[in-house]
Amino acid sequence: MKIAVDGFGGDNSPSAIVEGCILALNELDVNIVITGKKHMLEEELKKHNYDISKIEILDAEEVIECNEEPVRAIRRKKNSSLAKALNLVKEKEADAVISAGSTGAFMAGATFIVGRIKGIDRPALAPVMPGKNGPFMIIDCGANAECKPPYLVQFATMGSIYMENIMGMSNPSVGLINIGSEEEKGNELTKAAHKLLKEAPVNFKGNVEPRDIPRGDTKVLVCDGFVGNTVLKMYEGVASTLFSTLKDGMLSSTRGKIGALMLKPIFKKFKKDFDYKEVGGAAFLGIDGICIKAHGSSDAKAIKNAIKQAKIFHDNGVVEKIKEKIEQNKE
Repeated sequence: MKIAVDGFGGDNSPSAIVEGCILALNELDVNIVITGKKHMLEEELKKHNYDISKIEILDAEEVIECNEEPVRAIRRKKNSSLAKALNLVKEKEADAVISAGSTGAFMAGATFIVGRIKGIDRPALAPVMPGKNGPFMIIDCGANAECKPPYLVQFATMGSIYMENIMGMSNPSVGLINIGSEEEKGNELTKAAHKLLKEAPVNFKGNVEPRDIPRGDTKVLVCDGFVGNTVLKMYEGVASTLFSTLKDGMLSSTRGKIGALMLKPIFKKFKKDFDYKEVGGAAFLGIDGICIKAHGSSDAKAIKNAIKQAKIFHDNGVVEKIKEKIEQNKE
């Protein structure tokens, strides 16, 4: 399997990107193409020992910054590290693409360059989150701020396929994020989507209130991108604040420090469960190719795990299974 990696996407590029690729080569049976400024990537690679037959560089002199308008940037910067990585997938010269750069530009490029799966109206960003009773997915988490009810049915279908094949969950439960559990609650979008989801070929369990999300009982949580991105950022913020507050409190006294020492294994597991680096990235589902969006502040470990996720995605044929399911739903 060959994976294209945007060498200049993210806050810690290119050093963390290159190091993450080296870590992946030591663990996985993959070949990697890193796109970006060749001279800088070569300097970074000199710092590592690796099988030179497993990595190649594709020179790209332009970089898309996070403050650029996504569609305009993709159209104007055809020689960017992101655009060149996406074109490798389009031309079937790579099986997947990974970037920690601009989410908007990555989604725009994935849509316009690689293309959507036939029958999918809108691709969606689908991160997997930690819950008390196991991981769950939120889809969409920012790709589509405004949605139509049929889009949410497609999100549910794609999310179910992902959780079944990547996370190993049989017949994963699906819920619609809403302000109340009752069917009649919500706005026009959620009311209409609820009716469609009841008839859809997924394991739909009804509405899920935000306070119930962290339990992780419902494995695929469907919403528009505005709601999903808000939930995601609130979730990350609460976890970070909670951990920081507990740490400060325990280190404020001798008794607290003793207690912290005894609870260290529990806190270590808690931190690991809520660490985005362990997952590596979020998939853009609905694209006719494997596109994994890594966190903007990804370090080498996160990049390595994003590459690992892409390999699992590829080995389980998730894109093909989404295509098959969408085609079945038409019949």
